[in-house]
Amino acid sequence: MRRRVGIGVVGFGWMGQAHSRSYLRIPTLFHDRAADPVLVACADTEAPRRRAAIDDFGFADAHEDWRDLVARDDVDVVVVAAPNMLHVEVVEAACAAGKHVFCEKPVGGTPAQTARAAAAARRAGVVTGVGYNYRFAPLVRHARTLIADGRLGDVTLFRARFFSMYGNDPLGVLSWRFLQEEAGYGVSSDLLSHALDLAHLLVGPIRRLVGTRATTISERPLAGGGASHYGRGAAGEPTAAVTNEDHVAALVEFASGATGTFEASRTLHGPESQLAFDVYGTTGAVEWSLERMNELRANLDGEGYTTLLGGDRFPRHGAFVPGAGNPIGYEDLIAIEDFEFLEAGARGEPHEASFEQALAVAAVQEALVRSWDSGTWEDVVAVREPVGA
Repeated sequence: MRRRVGIGVVGFGWMGQAHSRSYLRIPTLFHDRAADPVLVACADTEAPRRRAAIDDFGFADAHEDWRDLVARDDVDVVVVAAPNMLHVEVVEAACAAGKHVFCEKPVGGTPAQTARAAAAARRAGVVTGVGYNYRFAPLVRHARTLIADGRLGDVTLFRARFFSMYGNDPLGVLSWRFLQEEAGYGVSSDLLSHALDLAHLLVGPIRRLVGTRATTISERPLAGGGASHYGRGAAGEPTAAVTNEDHVAALVEFASGATGTFEASRTLHGPESQLAFDVYGTTGAVEWSLERMNELRANLDGEGYTTLLGGDRFPRHGAFVPGAGNPIGYEDLIAIEDFEFLEAGARGEPHEASFEQALAVAAVQEALVRSWDSGTWEDVVAVREPVGA
């Protein structure tokens, strides 16, 4: 008999709604599931979103204060999709209440906050998940299998980038994402974290790095276009300073001896959502990009590059569409990650990506921040929970 799992969602913007849709879809996609998710409650400060949660998504209830949601006995899982700097407070309360917790990245707006969240989950013994959804792309998983099986030989070089254009308009409104006091760090949290998670998944831990940053649009309009980072102000409106970074770049050395390069930017013109990686080994190579997420370019056994098309022979793809060459989409990756998190919680088993994977990414980010200040190579060291937290 399947276990009923009550879902509570904190923050009902884009990602809160995406996860809610995923939980609604899980029973229609994964028939071998151990649990049935039930949308119990949503929490959001905006009344229209609370109404939509009930009227359009079928939540049983909606709260203005997220604390009321966390306190409910019928909520087993708390999904945290609120603004970044609220994450740790919600996570700590949910863990203390004995809820399993899925948190959108970054788990903390700073590495120290990520350490606090991970410590809270360890103390509570709850199952955790973090929104590194791109690791669930079927062809990313296939790339991991090729690397693990030695089809590329020894990995010598990993190149990754996440180039987005969402912030390239100087009239883009000054939403919370552009403010360090509300978002924490900028693209090193928002975009680079995904590339770092893929690096850890495919190649392993990073030993040391040297990096740089830039804020290429230093001021943005205060009003107009709403609070979304896709909103747009108007020329002549009052502006204020952007307080976190638009662009980062780093050279790295992996513990395995491989080298790597990373870049992330939210203000470029050209790439629209280009999370991409290239892995080079002594006998082969693979390439993947989110903008072509249903394709994997592979050069194996010295035979030149070929393009593999997604299909039901790759992990989880067949839950959405049968055959080969029939594509899946962005929210399908969220459905996969939500399903695997749900299954882990129902079975009381660890889940990946968990807060421990988020903590590994935070350690790299912390070294990157130190390198910005020192201008030199910095070792990656474990991030510890702040004393007195």
